[in-house]
Amino acid sequence: MKHRFLAASLLCFVLLFAGCESADDKRLKELKTILSESGLSGDSAAAALTGIDGARERFLFLVDAVLVEMEADPYLLKRVDKSMALPADYEPGDLVALDGSGLSLSRSGHRLRKPAFDALVVMSRAASAEGLTLLVSSTYRSYEYQKNVFARNVAEMGETEASRVSAAPGKSQHQLGTVVDFGSITDDFAETKAGRWLADNAGQFGFSLSFPKGMEALTGYVWESWHYRFIGGAAVNLQNEFFAGVQHDLMLFLDRLSRSKDRLTKR
Repeated sequence: MKHRFLAASLLCFVLLFAGCESADDKRLKELKTILSESGLSGDSAAAALTGIDGARERFLFLVDAVLVEMEADPYLLKRVDKSMALPADYEPGDLVALDGSGLSLSRSGHRLRKPAFDALVVMSRAASAEGLTLLVSSTYRSYEYQKNVFARNVAEMGETEASRVSAAPGKSQHQLGTVVDFGSITDDFAETKAGRWLADNAGQFGFSLSFPKGMEALTGYVWESWHYRFIGGAAVNLQNEFFAGVQHDLMLFLDRLSRSKDRLTKR
């Protein structure tokens, strides 16, 4: 027994001075490297690193949960922005018609991917229980539909201004089938009861505001208080706890992570 204790102590001593790292230590170091490669601004990256160092186990847990979701559903957390476009022929295979669902709709013909639809139904019921109605005004848009929207905006206001308020075809999150525009689709929506309720509660149901106020320099778009993307609970928590609630920064990290996951030490 004494010999075994001495041998174990010697092994610990050797490993300590050999700079041996646990699997979690290696994984965390690799994730920090991926974060540094993600293209976040210096302030955003520094804030994320500070949060990670303060809650490493929580960060590792959420990253692992998100990786599982990305493996099962690659388009749920796919980066789509002014620098990253979807193919013109991309259309989700699990679009669900909202007609007849009991949801409040601006018109017929709205469709969403099944995970976003299911979450929207639950969220709408929760809002209704508090006396609020969440009006669904825009959902899935095909490449061709967005092409027409963008062309109309360019004709009305010029390409520079149109690019601030709408996405070029292939670069709209709406093509993912996981985005809902609510209410009036105007800045006034933010001050409505529904707008305030969503700002406070949407994250509980896996929805994230894509274009926050004061973030145009980062996202490329003006504030859209009505535009929510379903990303799931784990991703919302990762966004809020380690990326200052900014979806754009989270997506930069997840995009890099998806292309670098083979570098990660197994947990």
